[in-house]
Amino acid sequence: MDPVDPDALAPAWAAHLARDRRRSAHTVRAYQATARRLMGFLARHRGEPVDRAALASVDAAELRAFLSARRNPEGGGIVNASAARELSAIRGFLAFAGAPPARVRGPRVKPGVPRPVSPAEAVALAQTVAEDAACEWIAARDWAVLLLLYGAGLRIGEALGLTGAILPLGRVLTVTGKRDKVRAVPLLPQVRAAIEAYAAQVPWGTARDAPLFRGAKGGPLDAAIVRRAVRAARAILCLSSRTTPHALRHSFATHLLGRGADLRSLQELLGHASLSSTQVYTKVDAAHLMDVYRHAHPRA
Repeated sequence: MDPVDPDALAPAWAAHLARDRRRSAHTVRAYQATARRLMGFLARHRGEPVDRAALASVDAAELRAFLSARRNPEGGGIVNASAARELSAIRGFLAFAGAPPARVRGPRVKPGVPRPVSPAEAVALAQTVAEDAACEWIAARDWAVLLLLYGAGLRIGEALGLTGAILPLGRVLTVTGKRDKVRAVPLLPQVRAAIEAYAAQVPWGTARDAPLFRGAKGGPLDAAIVRRAVRAARAILCLSSRTTPHALRHSFATHLLGRGADLRSLQELLGHASLSSTQVYTKVDAAHLMDVYRHAHPRA
């Protein structure tokens, strides 16, 4: 039976997203937080607890008021892209609760163009992170993780989700991405060598059912640790604040496209569900060409 307790609605939706929709743990946490925020807002707005029946009567004016409050600095100060994601989560939650669809138009979001780093910058970033590591095996770990992002186009969550079962390595790595979509990714010799060097040094071994990449105390490596190391390295190298672990994946895609890869092949390598997600990289390449033109052409 569906939960009636208002406090159980958001957790029940989160469980549905994880179990039935196969959404990532990050998405589940974010969407559940949105559901809790909406119910808290409505409870304050109406002066009474919000249950399933109350959600069914939510109107467009209340949803606009909620989004307006979220845009306020005291409510988070979210921008258009975040407001659009928030509205998407709200629509899903209300549908789960049995409410009729609310006719609220989302904010216009201009598609962002990923900012790739150059091959030299990508390698320098990985080297700097490794050089700043506390010990030799952690340096090997960080080098291997960042090469997987730039050399194989993995998402950070995909890289950290690998287990010892991938060893011994072949020429192709099988990766499980978003919504349990499985894809095959070719491994460059340099990437294979980096993973094998790390595997030979990690103090906790590489059991088939255990995380391949470990934290300093032996637990699964946290993505926040990788992001923190990249922030420190990019400051040393004076790189843009947009130089993040995910930017390495963007760079992988952009550089392949610039060297003649077709969109369909790139879609498969990146694990995108639709071609439209991959087409953004054509804008990246065009932007790069315009930048080269402006800086190099005598009449630009």
